[in-house]
Amino acid sequence: MKRNLLLCTVALVLAGCSAHKPILYSNDHYRQVGTEAAESDINACMALAKEAGASPSQGKTAQTATGTVAGGAVGSAAGAVGGAILGHPGRGAMVGAASGATAGFLRGLFRRSPPSGAFTNYVDRCLRERGYDPTGWE
Repeated sequence: MKRNLLLCTVALVLAGCSAHKPILYSNDHYRQVGTEAAESDINACMALAKEAGASPSQGKTAQTATGTVAGGAVGSAAGAVGGAILGHPGRGAMVGAASGATAGFLRGLFRRSPPSGAFTNYVDRCLRERGYDPTGWE
């Protein structure tokens, strides 16, 4: 049981840490250099953006805190309704708030943060200067 929980946790952490990457349009330059060279150029542009001080991700702390508060509010309301049906609205609200806050915290903790605008703009410009046509980020 503990092993399964550990494997699930590791999978969630890895999914949450996976990086966003630019999507390149298959223009003449991309077709000429190929996928491997394009990946190498993407990595080089991302490294240059980091060196220039652009953050590869937005603040995770604020995102996690917002998820925790929102989860607590939704859980409290749902718990109060469920508790009222059973005759204990206060206890239901407490349990619901704690459960919702925990779920919101975990969701925020493992959610993949989008890259900052400065980072994506820097990488996109770098790639354009190298002949690519970035169309968005995944």
